[in-house]
Amino acid sequence: MSALTAFVRTPWVRWVGLLVLLVVLAVLPLILPAFANQTLTRVGVYAVAVLGLNIIMGYTGQVMLGQIFFLGVGAYVTAYGVTHDWNIVIVFVAACVIPAILGLIIALAAARLGGLAIAMVTIALPIIGVPLAKRLSDLTGGSQGTSARFSSAPEWTGLYDDQWQYYVVIGIAVVAFAAAYNLVRGKYGRAMRIVKENENVARSMGISPYRYKVLAFTLASLFGGASGFLYMVAVQYTSPETMAFHHSISLLAAMVVGGAASIVGSIIGGIYYVLVPQVTNAIDPTITAISQGVILVAVLFLLPGGLVSFPRVIRRLLRRRDKNPHTTPPPDKTAEGPETERQGQA
Repeated sequence: MSALTAFVRTPWVRWVGLLVLLVVLAVLPLILPAFANQTLTRVGVYAVAVLGLNIIMGYTGQVMLGQIFFLGVGAYVTAYGVTHDWNIVIVFVAACVIPAILGLIIALAAARLGGLAIAMVTIALPIIGVPLAKRLSDLTGGSQGTSARFSSAPEWTGLYDDQWQYYVVIGIAVVAFAAAYNLVRGKYGRAMRIVKENENVARSMGISPYRYKVLAFTLASLFGGASGFLYMVAVQYTSPETMAFHHSISLLAAMVVGGAASIVGSIIGGIYYVLVPQVTNAIDPTITAISQGVILVAVLFLLPGGLVSFPRVIRRLLRRRDKNPHTTPPPDKTAEGPETERQGQA
């Protein structure tokens, strides 16, 4: 371990770095234009969605192709609660709990299935969710969708709407990431990793793969519902298109690009999900899908651990170069002289 690595891993350095990051996050919306604040707000929304996907796929190893369904449910619950004048705290709790209950029910039935079977179950969620949202027009607004304008800045804050929405989304996202970090660093996270590596080994250690798969699926659904609430804070409108299947695939690609089994990778995934389409649409909307596919393939080939693994790959390459014997010049035998040669022959 180098001196720099040891210094970075010092506890007080990490705490100082965390404090600096929080200060930067607090100051940014005050100095950035409205468009930048809205972009960062959306990054927070989808980073939470990718975080839930990472818990179930990155840490537990289950296949999940329907995370966008739970985001959509959370968004619809939020819209319903706001339009019926629920307390906003109750709205947030309902937007998290109702998708979590749905996820628990699905997980209890599907967690015993193999990889392909559970993949088919999760694929069905957004496929069923879109027409169901269109049919339940009294609750969802049907094909036209529904709006819920509730995230305007209170007058006492002195903030613009984009600044207030940023603070709400980033504040909840920070709490969500802190909770996920403590989860994966604790005994539950260790058990999930063991289940992912080898279920038979997990059983021999007294760890129930079924129990932890259900737990991971439920938590992913809860984070999906929370991201649905944040989506309504940022967009204030939802429709059946919100939970379309291709959005779920995009979330999966964002997790892979950011880095599976990584909290930081979830943040990178949220940035990728929001920024890449914005940049490509500004250049040429027709290349958006192509560019996303190229980035995904490039990351899979060059950085299988995602963009979060890039510093680790660089360090590994530098260590290999330092250990490579060809980098050391061979000794100059001519400097040994004839006397040394005669001694060797003797």
